[in-house]
Amino acid sequence: MAPPLKDELDIVIPTIRNLDFLEMWRPFFQLYHLIIVQDGDPAKTIKVPEGFDYELYNRNDINKILGPRASCISFKDSACRCFGYMVSKKKYIYTIDDDCFVAKDPTGKDIDALAQHIKNLLCPSTPLFFNTLYDPYAPGADFVRGYPFSLREGVPTAVSHGLWLNIPDYDAPTQLVKPRERNERYVNAVMTIPKGTLFPMCGMNLAFDRDLIGPAMYFGLMGDGQPIGRYDDMWAGWCVKVICDHLGLGVKTGLPYIWHSKASNPFVNLKKEYKGIFWQEDIIPFFQAVVLPKDCDTVQKCYIALSQQVKEKLGKVDPYFIKLADAMVTWIEAWDSLNSGGAAVANGKPKK
Repeated sequence: MAPPLKDELDIVIPTIRNLDFLEMWRPFFQLYHLIIVQDGDPAKTIKVPEGFDYELYNRNDINKILGPRASCISFKDSACRCFGYMVSKKKYIYTIDDDCFVAKDPTGKDIDALAQHIKNLLCPSTPLFFNTLYDPYAPGADFVRGYPFSLREGVPTAVSHGLWLNIPDYDAPTQLVKPRERNERYVNAVMTIPKGTLFPMCGMNLAFDRDLIGPAMYFGLMGDGQPIGRYDDMWAGWCVKVICDHLGLGVKTGLPYIWHSKASNPFVNLKKEYKGIFWQEDIIPFFQAVVLPKDCDTVQKCYIALSQQVKEKLGKVDPYFIKLADAMVTWIEAWDSLNSGGAAVANGKPKK
């Protein structure tokens, strides 16, 4: 039997190294198409285990495909993964980091993270009214007494945000004061993040409906030549959430878990995060106050409107945000150039 959404989902993996980790995921990933975005030196050869269907893009390919617009894709940062979102032709995307392994549930069974993400995406969200039994559509649960019947149909789910066992996704200061902390708590729950509530989106175990929200999944300008790093997925999450709220779409968090195998260096992380730690005290109130015009009825229109507000309001915090706002517009132009009328990517390197 074919796995769910086999021909409707791409798995996007950013990497700088050989993808040996795929061996562990073979039972779950092998029948799906992979898009590998190679960061760093394009002259380096990335080895992929035999038997996977994939295409691989390095920096030279990105420059060739996007031309001058390639400036919006980060270099030497996992934010480059969003190029994979752009060139995909599938309805759904699952993205995972190469240091994430298969986790086990409390019974010792391997967790099929992709299958759970698909369940989350194919099931409605309930952002307008919180259900105290979490996901009311899960087996053994339902809407509790007092939940309005008029809201029980829910809304389409745009994003499924998964979690991690072992190494938690902490910022550098927390890493430094809790170097040995590990997440061993498996919470068997999926919940919708309420409308009007922001959240810190982690990109290492994430799935989304590309048709519903894809153009907003831009991971910003990070890494080489930029004053900030490790805020790529955060930025995308904040943009995505306000646009989902505006368009009446849902975002879920919780299951599935993956096993995050290694902690990154907290001192290196602190250098990358330093400005962001201060800036987010302005960024969060900005996103909390964002109101998108009523005539913004597509993700692209919402994103362009949001970029204008970023330039106008966050540009006063630091000139970086003016550059970021311009890159947001470039990203939408690049997205539309590759995705209008089913335009094919001619310069990629399909491999098997």
